[in-house]
Amino acid sequence: MGGAPAGDAERRIVLGEIVGAHGVRGEVKLHSWTRPRENILGYPVWTLEKGESGHEYEVAGGRHQGKGLVARLTGVDDRDAAAALQGSRITVPRSVLPAKAPGEYYWAELEGLDVETLTGESLGKVTGLIETGANDVLVVAGERERLIPYAPGVYIQSVDLSGGRMVVDWDPEF
Repeated sequence: MGGAPAGDAERRIVLGEIVGAHGVRGEVKLHSWTRPRENILGYPVWTLEKGESGHEYEVAGGRHQGKGLVARLTGVDDRDAAAALQGSRITVPRSVLPAKAPGEYYWAELEGLDVETLTGESLGKVTGLIETGANDVLVVAGERERLIPYAPGVYIQSVDLSGGRMVVDWDPEF
């Protein structure tokens, strides 16, 4: 366990959140945003961020527990210490994520992109994504909120991460 400021130079990606304590030995319940969700347990070090501060923890183990996941973190040895972590975001440096195939993006990379139509009309920014059974859905906030299916080649025409922009084939009135 060592200090790692939440604002270090490398971009951090949020993989999940601590949602509570489990048992009396310091295990934490967590919600994972990785797919499959147990992939979060494969990262050996997490930075837990709460507010403006962050602290690094080694993952000593983890498992499925009911419908959720629990993890043991080095240095978190009792229920009170685990409960104090509730609400912390679980982050890792972008550099430790697995490589992507061309045309694939992590959700965190899409959030914040400016979204515009084929004719250049601004629809707003990607503020989140929703996982559905068929395909993921972009949440785009502008003068109003829009839900746009993330379907490359159908609705999503281009993604320019370095330019911070996404072009969509979408009726601005919809």
